[in-house]
Amino acid sequence: MLALLLAALLILVTACGGGDEGKGGGTDPEKQPSQANVTITPKDGAKDVATDGGLKVSASGGRLTSVKVVDDKGAPVAGKLSGGSVWQPTGKLRAATTYKVDAVAVDDQLRESARHATFTTLVPKNTFVGRYVPEDGQTVGVGMPVSVNFTRGITDPERIEQAIKVTAEPAVPIASHWFGNDRLDFRPEKYWKPGTKVTLSMDLKGVEGRPGVYGTQTKRISFTIGRSQISTVDVKAKEMSVVRDGKKIKTIPVTAGGPGTETYNGQMVISEKHEVTRMNGETVGFGGEYDIADVPHAMRLSTSGTFIHGNYWSGRSTFGSRNASHGCVGLFDQRGGGDSSTPAAWFYANSLIGDVVTVVNSHDETIAPDNGLNVWNMSWDKWRSGR
Repeated sequence: MLALLLAALLILVTACGGGDEGKGGGTDPEKQPSQANVTITPKDGAKDVATDGGLKVSASGGRLTSVKVVDDKGAPVAGKLSGGSVWQPTGKLRAATTYKVDAVAVDDQLRESARHATFTTLVPKNTFVGRYVPEDGQTVGVGMPVSVNFTRGITDPERIEQAIKVTAEPAVPIASHWFGNDRLDFRPEKYWKPGTKVTLSMDLKGVEGRPGVYGTQTKRISFTIGRSQISTVDVKAKEMSVVRDGKKIKTIPVTAGGPGTETYNGQMVISEKHEVTRMNGETVGFGGEYDIADVPHAMRLSTSGTFIHGNYWSGRSTFGSRNASHGCVGLFDQRGGGDSSTPAAWFYANSLIGDVVTVVNSHDETIAPDNGLNVWNMSWDKWRSGR
């Protein structure tokens, strides 16, 4: 009996001793630190970091399982993981922007290692902005495009296109088109529908539009499309038909460009309105042929100087019978424009920025799409090509 008790005691001691050796020996892999190491470049707190090639996250002794990068507005930065151990952004970062980086890696035992860093990209010395039309809150005609003119020529158009969005309610496909390297316009395939609300969002702050030149702008503006008004000037007939929401509401006698100074054909969009303005032939290549200080009810149709405007100096019998202008479309008016009953005064009062004036049957070429806001003189297929 004593022998049996001694044997049982020996077994119990051996079992307890074996358990203590396993617990204190430090061989449990889950209790060991991760062998993975995360490196974030640039270092935490870095300033003046380059927007291109300045950010890199890597892992040694393991693989990356999570990389999250956000800017100071919480917007995520897209990136690409290579070989499981190197993460880099797929595009350029924005200048003058603070970024937060959180990365996690695991070793072959799936033990995690994490690192956090915050850094700020460089503040640019050379900048640009986009000057846009129409203005926030405007009600405009159905032909009004969104047009953005940049103060510096752009050499990275894709970056700019990613930073500018134009949307509409109700929704309609909208495409952009570059004119040169400093103008980007947006339009649908056909004229906007009346009542449409259009929104332009620009997030150009820190966007590198050309080497070393960065945007500084964040804007969001909305405008509304008013009633539809399409006016057609028939140069041969010397009259203009005004169609409002599909119904002809007025026919007005006109005088268009005379021989040698014909009016452009094509769809033109009213881009400016002036109750009275000066027109000087020297500014549009006509030398000293005319200089009229008080042209009434003038509405611009082209950058090159085409207007539809009031005319008090040609004599009322000219309108509807003779084309005698230097390329503009003239409507009978009184000097000073104070008589609201004249055709020019009526048309001015009933027109919006963005209304369309189409000229037909002139002995001249069709106006270029970028000569003013006359984007409708380009086919939709060509427009969607982008350039």
